[in-house]
Amino acid sequence: MPITWTLPKAAEPAVLRVAHLIALKIRSGDTLALSGDLGAGKTTLARALIRAVLADPEAEVPSPTFALVQSYDAPRLSLAHVDLYRLADENEALELGIADLAERGAVIIEWPERAPSLLGPDRLDIALAESNDADNRDVTITAHGTWVARLERLQEIATFLARCGIAAGAPVSYLQGDASARAYARTLRDGVPVILMDWPPQPDGPPIKGGLPYSRIAHLAEGTAAFESVGGLLASAGLVVPETFAADHARGLMLIGDLGDRVFGVEVGKGTDQETMWAAGTETLVAMRVLDEGRVRAWNGSAGRAAPVGDYDRGAYEIETTLVPDWYWPLVKGGPIPGDVRAAFDAAWAPVIDRLCADPSRGICLRDYHSPNLLHMPERGGAAHNQVGIIDYQDALIGHPAFDLVSLLQDARLDVPADIEDRLYARYVAAVEAREPGFDAEAFRFAYAALGAQRNTKILGIFARLWTRDGKPHYLRHIPRIWSYLERGLAHPDLKPVAQWYDTHFPAAGRREAPQA
Repeated sequence: MPITWTLPKAAEPAVLRVAHLIALKIRSGDTLALSGDLGAGKTTLARALIRAVLADPEAEVPSPTFALVQSYDAPRLSLAHVDLYRLADENEALELGIADLAERGAVIIEWPERAPSLLGPDRLDIALAESNDADNRDVTITAHGTWVARLERLQEIATFLARCGIAAGAPVSYLQGDASARAYARTLRDGVPVILMDWPPQPDGPPIKGGLPYSRIAHLAEGTAAFESVGGLLASAGLVVPETFAADHARGLMLIGDLGDRVFGVEVGKGTDQETMWAAGTETLVAMRVLDEGRVRAWNGSAGRAAPVGDYDRGAYEIETTLVPDWYWPLVKGGPIPGDVRAAFDAAWAPVIDRLCADPSRGICLRDYHSPNLLHMPERGGAAHNQVGIIDYQDALIGHPAFDLVSLLQDARLDVPADIEDRLYARYVAAVEAREPGFDAEAFRFAYAALGAQRNTKILGIFARLWTRDGKPHYLRHIPRIWSYLERGLAHPDLKPVAQWYDTHFPAAGRREAPQA
């Protein structure tokens, strides 16, 4: 059922804001049909939308009045800007190949009434008309198909931004995310950059064990309240996290501080010394050990704690390892895993998980402590942990601190040479031994190897699932790297049964090539 969003007497900043918001949700296959008289502002809106998608506010965006079609390639998607004003009939529009353009990206059409058959099912009809105030426009947006839900979300975002005091003229620019359901945008509040987190409440997936979905068993965060809660805990220990300025947890919207763009992975690509950054990340984990189990549980029990930090328990360990038989095996082998082979997999992992669950070394475990979520901030000065920004931690649990160290030193998206891993591992252990006289280095070495094997097993399955279920093939290119890390962990003698299972069913010779999408 179509829905309509009306903006009466919208001044130009409000029209530009609408364009920026639409740019947050536009995707391939969309049609945007802009109607209105000459001078109504169709090209102004289209130009702002295209610049927002291109992430270039100064991009040259000529009117397509004479060329009829102007095409643009952005990192997110391709755009075609079409003007049908000069066409005599719909047959001429068909000759422009607009249907083909829509298959490759999104299409913005001015004067759509000249060719109504070209309007796709996932469409926004945007009508602009002069209001009784000559400087403003009446804007009416009608959503069809999948745009209905997206337009409803944009209305919620617009209301939230207004409530946060974001001026209508402040730009709102899309920020590229990763594999999650969260989306981000950068805007300005009183001239200062801030980040909009857009994380609508997600429905539970299908039950897979004990009547529970994967997200519940793996203890994945279910909303923005967890982000705010864990962020407050980390900040209480002097760690650098985004400040929360405003939150609507019921709708999954937050306005948070902007820590900048110097993400570890991007910095490596620019030539910043990798070991320097990873060393700072390692020192930050040493500082994070003050958030031991007792302190985290005390935080959970403090007044008004809406999203307490849970436990990394047996169920979470087990469900994460089963991502290999559930998703990686079918991708590589072409069919479901045999029952006896799966039973052998579970049997190999059982004593490893027993030992991890019995280990008394417990504290805050962020679970996503790796290059996409860490920012290089040397300009802050001071101790190393004051120079590392952390931006993704809502899935934190009370678990073994070795998990975050192996997440950092065996980064899923970047090669971390074994010699750097060895040096920084030794640096971490030496620093902890100096601070904690009772530290058990041998037990920590096993936990590091076992959690590295467990985490890389999980990632093999997640990357397979991202392709098989979600149609995202680009994660497959990382799989050879994950295998190399997995082999490092499986070299520990106490993991020999797990290593033998992998050697039997995924021989080393086949691990160096990414699966074909």
